[in-house]
Amino acid sequence: MKSYSTIEQRIEILEEKLALINDEISTLKTPAKNNNERIIFKFIETGSTGKTKDFVRELGIKSPRDGLFSSGDVTALIKNGADDISPALLAIARQLASARNKNGPSR
Repeated sequence: MKSYSTIEQRIEILEEKLALINDEISTLKTPAKNNNERIIFKFIETGSTGKTKDFVRELGIKSPRDGLFSSGDVTALIKNGADDISPALLAIARQLASARNKNGPSR
């Protein structure tokens, strides 16, 4: 947390955090517009590339290699993004993936 020296600064810091949280909530409330966003939403929901891979396979969506989707394909989609994924949604997924990689599972 940022340091502060007055109550007003503390309030300002908290208001900034609140704005960021509200933006994230708004992003997560927006329905997926395509399959790539559906995949990203599922990853955010489960926090697991394996569970996301299973979800994608159940939908019958093929990987970019025209084969079955793998956990690596999910990871690549999060890492590399795609033109049809909202940047805000991708940022949430990357933040979750980064936190899981550094600290183990965290939800």
